Amino acid sequence: MNPDFQRLMHDATRLVRSGDLAAATATIQAALAGSDTVPSPAPVPPCPGDIVIDVEAREVGEPASERKLLQDLGATYRTAEGEFVSGRSGDGRAERDYRLYVPPQAGERPLPLVVMLHGCTQDPDDFAAGTRMNEAARALGCFVLYPAQSRQANPQGCWNWFKHSHQQRGRGEASMLAAMTRHVMARHDIDPARVYVAGLSAGGAMAAILGAAYPDLYAAVGVHSGLASGAAKDLPTALAAMRSGRTGATSGAHGVPTIVFHGDADGTVHPDNGQHVIRASAGGVDGSPRAHRHQSAGRRNCTQHVHRSSTGDVLAEHWVVHGSGHAWSGGSSKGTYTDPSGPDATQEMLRFFLEHPRRAC
Repeated sequence: MNPDFQRLMHDATRLVRSGDLAAATATIQAALAGSDTVPSPAPVPPCPGDIVIDVEAREVGEPASERKLLQDLGATYRTAEGEFVSGRSGDGRAERDYRLYVPPQAGERPLPLVVMLHGCTQDPDDFAAGTRMNEAARALGCFVLYPAQSRQANPQGCWNWFKHSHQQRGRGEASMLAAMTRHVMARHDIDPARVYVAGLSAGGAMAAILGAAYPDLYAAVGVHSGLASGAAKDLPTALAAMRSGRTGATSGAHGVPTIVFHGDADGTVHPDNGQHVIRASAGGVDGSPRAHRHQSAGRRNCTQHVHRSSTGDVLAEHWVVHGSGHAWSGGSSKGTYTDPSGPDATQEMLRFFLEHPRRAC
């Protein structure tokens, strides 16, 4: 590491600890510019708790070890690609690590936030790589939050969607994830009417729970290869629902707009669970949805079922991907549990989300 850079970063650390954020910002700017002279302190940025350093992309050339120093300081510096930072949050009873994608448009105006819940054995970095959600969010100007399940809470890294103690508002992991969402919202310029949650498999099941428990927080829900809220109360009923598609979920719940992706060759979570998610989450959908068949050369065929309310509003979409297994449709092979040949679930979920801001009461 460059000794001047190291010295300046050491000084910046000391300034952060002393509370002099303006001087710390100026010192980090000098380090990035390769100068020994610290410029006049820059104004403290508007987001409380963050040091935001705006530099042109061509000026950022530090090695990964130096970028890690910036992240350890809590600094977010913006490039043309945005930034992927780490944090930790919870509800006072439980905490989890997270990764947060901050788009280059951050600070210009309030932006949407998408909470992405990984599946079993995955982690935030793997899930981000496989879904390519950060790349899609950069183009549309969205924050993306990736909570990380701990192996102490579940040895396989699964969200505990199947335990009754994690399925209700104010309890367990549902409470912790909602608190983490609010934590990020309080520290960044996020539009509270455009906060969404999505997930894969166990993460999809937990996303459905969050939509049911916190309809005042999440404007819409995306469930990929998951199960409905209330599908199980313990491990035996969870395994039965996954294998047979028979669940304890009830219909006509909270009416939060929901988009579902599920492969009809899924051997891990029975495809019938996709329809249960629609019935339990959206509620009030029409019994005869309009079906659209999508065919593309070199891609998997799929059928999109569009459910509307009695007034014609789209309440839910159910995408059945023909021939696909237990994998994120249209994902990248850089991540696990992906099907690159399927329709792009990431793009379709973002499109659906942005069409459904939360309505004022």
